[in-house]
Amino acid sequence: MAELLFSAFLDVLFDRLASRDLFNFVRQIQGGVSSELKNWERKLKMIQAVLSDAEEKQLTDESVKMWLDDLQDLAYDAEDILDEFATQALERKLMVEDPDQPGSSTDSKVRKMVPAACFSCFMPISTIKFNSSMRTKIKDITSRMEDLCKQRIELGLQLTPGAGGTSSATAAQRRPHSSSVQTERAVYGRDDDKAKILAMVLSDEPSVANFRVIPIVGMAGVGKTTLAREVYNDRAVEVFKFDIKAWVCLSDNFDVLGISRALLESITCRPCELKALNDVQIELKKAVNGKKFLLVLDDVWNENYDSWATLKAPFIAGAPNSKIIVTTRNSHVASTMGPIQHYNLKALSNEDCWSVFIMHAFDDRDINAHQISELFRNKVVEKCGGLPLAAAILGGLLRSRRQDAWDELLNRNILANLPQQSDVHPVLRLSYHYLPSYLKRCFAYCAIFPKDYEFTEGELVFLWMAEGIIQQSSKGKELEDWVSECFHDLVSRSIFQPSSSDNSKFVLHDLVHDLAQLVSGEIIFKLEEANKPSRRFERVRHYSYSQGWCDGKNKFDLLYEVQHLRTFLPLNRRFYVGPYYMPAAVLYDLLPKFKNLRVLSLEQYCVIELPHSFADLRLLRCLNLAGTSIKSLPKSTSSLLNLEILILKDCSRLIKLPAKMRKLINLSHLDIEGANLLQEMPWGMKELKNLRKLSNFIVGKGGAASGLKDLKNLKFLRGELCISGLENVHDSQDAREAMLCEKQNLKALSLEWGSQFDNSRDEALEENVLDMLQTQKDLKELAIRHYGGVRFPSWVANPSFSTMEVLTLKNCENCTSLPTLGLLSSLKHLVVNGLKKLKSIGVEFYGESCSNPFQSLVTLCFEDLPEWEHWDTKFDKNGVVAGFSSLCELSIVECPKFSGKLPECLPSLEKLVVSKCGELVVSFSSFPKLCKLQIDGCKGLECSMSPVDDKSKLSSSLKSLEILDCENLQHLVDGEEDDPSSSSSSGMLKCLKIIRCPELTSLSSGIQLLEALEYLDIDNCPKLGSIPDSLYNLDCLQRIEISDCPSLVSLGERGLPESILIVGICRCEKLEALPNDMHKLNSLRHLSIWDCPSIVSFPEGGFPTNLTSLFIGGDVKVLYKALIQWGLHRLTSLRRLWIIEGCHEAKCFPDEEMGMMLPSSLTHLEFSGLSELRYLSSMAFQSLTSLEHLEIYNCPNLTSFPEVGLPSSLLGLLIAGCPKLKKECKRGKGKEWSKIANIPMVLIDRKFIYDPDSEE
Repeated sequence: MAELLFSAFLDVLFDRLASRDLFNFVRQIQGGVSSELKNWERKLKMIQAVLSDAEEKQLTDESVKMWLDDLQDLAYDAEDILDEFATQALERKLMVEDPDQPGSSTDSKVRKMVPAACFSCFMPISTIKFNSSMRTKIKDITSRMEDLCKQRIELGLQLTPGAGGTSSATAAQRRPHSSSVQTERAVYGRDDDKAKILAMVLSDEPSVANFRVIPIVGMAGVGKTTLAREVYNDRAVEVFKFDIKAWVCLSDNFDVLGISRALLESITCRPCELKALNDVQIELKKAVNGKKFLLVLDDVWNENYDSWATLKAPFIAGAPNSKIIVTTRNSHVASTMGPIQHYNLKALSNEDCWSVFIMHAFDDRDINAHQISELFRNKVVEKCGGLPLAAAILGGLLRSRRQDAWDELLNRNILANLPQQSDVHPVLRLSYHYLPSYLKRCFAYCAIFPKDYEFTEGELVFLWMAEGIIQQSSKGKELEDWVSECFHDLVSRSIFQPSSSDNSKFVLHDLVHDLAQLVSGEIIFKLEEANKPSRRFERVRHYSYSQGWCDGKNKFDLLYEVQHLRTFLPLNRRFYVGPYYMPAAVLYDLLPKFKNLRVLSLEQYCVIELPHSFADLRLLRCLNLAGTSIKSLPKSTSSLLNLEILILKDCSRLIKLPAKMRKLINLSHLDIEGANLLQEMPWGMKELKNLRKLSNFIVGKGGAASGLKDLKNLKFLRGELCISGLENVHDSQDAREAMLCEKQNLKALSLEWGSQFDNSRDEALEENVLDMLQTQKDLKELAIRHYGGVRFPSWVANPSFSTMEVLTLKNCENCTSLPTLGLLSSLKHLVVNGLKKLKSIGVEFYGESCSNPFQSLVTLCFEDLPEWEHWDTKFDKNGVVAGFSSLCELSIVECPKFSGKLPECLPSLEKLVVSKCGELVVSFSSFPKLCKLQIDGCKGLECSMSPVDDKSKLSSSLKSLEILDCENLQHLVDGEEDDPSSSSSSGMLKCLKIIRCPELTSLSSGIQLLEALEYLDIDNCPKLGSIPDSLYNLDCLQRIEISDCPSLVSLGERGLPESILIVGICRCEKLEALPNDMHKLNSLRHLSIWDCPSIVSFPEGGFPTNLTSLFIGGDVKVLYKALIQWGLHRLTSLRRLWIIEGCHEAKCFPDEEMGMMLPSSLTHLEFSGLSELRYLSSMAFQSLTSLEHLEIYNCPNLTSFPEVGLPSSLLGLLIAGCPKLKKECKRGKGKEWSKIANIPMVLIDRKFIYDPDSEE
């Protein structure tokens, strides 16, 4: 497969070598450079001609494999040199054409009058050094190229006609052919799929062509052929009485003649000697004429409609209700051959996948004779990822190995352990073989992700663009559109699979990932591969690793062996949102040495500033600093002329952009969303004419910043754009000149004025500005914030915005009415927030002529409307608003004067939030699908859950109920608790929160009401005295949190259910004891107890030893001492421990006098409020060999760390309120500095020790 990848790579090199700009530049360099480059092109074409033969021979000849590896190295080095030439040429061009800044000097004006050619006569020393260095590099490449050409002959590599891709014939020879004969003794997990396909096959639906195509689409190995075979041979098909049945596995190049002959032979059971397509199709038409047929076309790759039209022509003569089943990996193929809707075959369940594995691994042998662990089972199903082919191959592979070698084999790349003749190799190879050349490098690059990593389209597209993997389309498409099309092409080919947990993300199946690793070879290095004994680093070009919250120096040590790195990519697979920390040496010493970097990501790292040496990364195309602590970029950033993608999202401390940012003429993506301290865009933004993505444009004050009219030149902006600082626009004509109406690719627009409403605001001017900012009609999202006008312009609600889906009107304090938004037919999400002067929402909101307003609206939010009183929801003939038929979520928050009624008929409503609306009364009678209800501070709301009448009866689908600030609620259920009707309405309730209900005295004792409950949260209910004993019977309950319930005495005599995972109890002054049988709670993982002074006894059996986190603090002195005496070290699974104000008298931690011992399993330790603490125990901390995170707070007398130092595993240290220790930790001076200098993340009083602001 190496040939396929190299061929695509060489195509890129040929494009670079053909560049006229490159040719014009190298002509100026002495030493025959231009002729050398022409020689390169000639030799590379000679090499390309033998790649097909090399691919064949590398499988059996290690010397050929080494030759291909050397060729790949050469190609990368050659591309680096060509990029250096292009960069130098661009630098010289800009040196002449650099536009003036305001108030520029006279010499720059003189420069404009001097011909550019004159400047080429003056050659600075740096240019002389560059030319000399490049000549040396070129000679080295030429020499290596000549060696490869010589070795080509020595290795006997032959010229292949039409080289540049593996022939279809070769691919076909290696590819396994299918037949209709059943090969499996049993098929698992496909009963439902089979039933659905059978229903289509046996249906009597009429069709224009007398036959119906049934496409089955799925990735390689998912079982499409097996499913088709099961249907083909099913007894019901025999009963349906098809006159003709035929099965054909198609040839790779979709040869219509060959397929037609194969179909004719299968139908007639006779060999076909006919040579002409016409003759064959005439016979085929005769064979099927008037007959009902069932055909299976297995593994189809053709996307050419004309070829399909020709192939199907004879079958139009068949009888009605004929069927053609097509299996394919490509949804485009399915759409070409059949209906737009096709059957997507999903992966098997873990249970079914395991059954397939067992069938092939053990055959008729007794599985009970083997000791199969649950861990091994999980590894197998994870490795197979739901693919029956993978399960079968893996089972067959392991059945021939000793059982003690199975675990080791499972930890390897499956493909690397299979013989080349196995079925899985050609099956997966075909997925790669049929990729166009421009997609082959795209696919290979995906090996940079670890297995099971979920990636977004934008994430991968940026990487492809920055690496130069995808070039500008020859079809004249925008690069962004072309790259996106490539991404979705891989989706349609079932190479990228949609994530099961997030529909915006994608993932590679393990086998497909293994294929990507094989294709990419040694150019990609992931940290988890570091321990492979055969791993070499001299060829590595791309590096990725899973980002930890603190990354130690050892994570980067191996990179010092890498010379030509192009990609440095930390990948965040955690839920933790930064900052993350890395050693300063990586930033200042390691990264600057990689002069060939194209992609550099420091996302979420606590980076305060970039070293000036980053200016040497001249080939950098993507710099991701999102979420870092950087305040400004070095001036030298403007010299990174190849930079295409600059991500500064959520850089909350960033105060300015580089003054000469206009020099970054290749910049296509600038993301500064969340960099809220930026006040303006630097002067000259209009020069960045290549910008496609600009998250924010900030209109600054004065002539030194870019103005609104500078947007005119940015014609190619697409996606999302936020224009802020609009209060700084003093001429509405600037808004007109911005020409937003001509930016056809903008899909989301946010218009923002300053948040201060004072005398400086000009209402009329702002109305004119907003009127002039009318955008193009295909906009999908619009937000208007802090607008100071009294009215919204008519264009905001113009029905011509037929694609508008999201509209936000926020903090427009002077507006007194809403536009006619009901006419926006596609509107799905509407937010009206902070319109301080809005009093009434009437008929004009819907549109008087609109019969079904807001027909597509899904979510509606009214918030912070202090004067809003009335909402007209009855205006049509029947007295009910006809719209809102699709509304799923309705929120009304902080509308204290609103006393009207909600729409009475909301058939789709699933979530209702009513908060701080003291005059509002809510009826639930017409919300049949309601599943989440949040009630907060609505004085006029009846909160009883009993079905006193239909109006207060809750929906039977209710899953989440939150009751806040309900002053009159006394009981969770009023009336007869045992009445089935009172409990059935809430049988699905999973989450119950009761907060700040001062009169609540009890919960329901009827288990039916809460039988599905998973989460119970009771907070600030001062009269609640006890928890009902029935709590013990809630088998689904996983989490219970009780806080600020000073009257609570007991958690129930029977204690907590065995299903409980998380328990939190806080500030329950009268709680006397924890349940005695807590040690039996085998599912309990997290326990938190805070300020419960009346707990005077320790549970008889202690705590469950499988706890993983424990928080204990406040006034729990008796409990704390009892816990220490029982033995913290007995919690052998404990990873996180918080001790707050545990023992004020202790001078040592852990307290040696009390015999306190900590579990060696701890990874996170925090202690606080130990006022007499002087030192830390050396013996105790030496045993904490897994400790990664240590936090010490409010220990004013602590002066030192353990004498032997802190554990070497420590990655993060946080200290606050420890003045004596802080003094000893002063950077480079304190006595304790040496003990913390090598810890990646150290914060003292919330300041990073390497932050300049931390120095006093």
